[in-house]
Amino acid sequence: MSEVNKLRILSLGAGVQSSTLALMIEHGELPPIDAAIFADVKGEPKKVYEWLEYLKTKIKSYPVHIVSWRDLKQDILDAANGDYKAFTAPFYTKNIETGKKGMLRRQCTADYKIKPVVQKIRELLGLAKGEKRKAGTEVELLMGISKDEIVRMKTNPIKYITNVYPLVDKDMSRKDCIEWMEDNFYPKPPRSACTFCPYHSNEEWLRIKKETPDEWKEVVEMDKAIRSQERFKEKNKGSGTLTDEIFLHRSCKPIDEIDFEKKDPQGDLFFGMANECEGMCGN
Repeated sequence: MSEVNKLRILSLGAGVQSSTLALMIEHGELPPIDAAIFADVKGEPKKVYEWLEYLKTKIKSYPVHIVSWRDLKQDILDAANGDYKAFTAPFYTKNIETGKKGMLRRQCTADYKIKPVVQKIRELLGLAKGEKRKAGTEVELLMGISKDEIVRMKTNPIKYITNVYPLVDKDMSRKDCIEWMEDNFYPKPPRSACTFCPYHSNEEWLRIKKETPDEWKEVVEMDKAIRSQERFKEKNKGSGTLTDEIFLHRSCKPIDEIDFEKKDPQGDLFFGMANECEGMCGN
């Protein structure tokens, strides 16, 4: 591949906002781009993968690349069995002696979303592994973040990549995106986030439980797996000393024992906003 030094790329999460961006570009309502990139962590709901396939049939003016680093769900299960170095998702912890609650470090975004997208960008720039970019290389990375999520806007740490936010520039909210889809005769996209994402609101957990029983079964199995004794034996060099239990839900209770009908307005306000995984998981 020959080298280029200017690119416009859409970070496609296949949720409401980034899908709206993808189609607005296709309609000519935003300047053209060179490509869209979807980072597949292998943990999205079935509806997201179905929507992505549908979306690809509507996009003719630029390629949609699907990239992946590893299988996040499998890596988490391997970590629970002591076979992989660490959990990479921000699960909740509770000390079994003191009851003190905490949260694991969030690494899934960097490793499973950002890393493969950047690798693909380098490939599109014509750069070999380890090869330095040429002076003047510039990449605009379009992010699916709307005006009601401006707290998620960030400067890209990679010097030659500039995050841009067309929906914010157009003063569009998530609701505006849904209305744009309806006005242009598109179905409403699903929420984009791993089925086992610990940032789900109670409302989203309840929806998964009621509407997608197969995915709910996987969620319950994942929640049990991350409290595996094997994980702690590995961590403590075989001593078996158990200090913290790990949970999917912020209540630090087994997820199949939680009443999601009970409202938690303050919690759901934060966790609902963090829920949508638009390309880079937002945070």
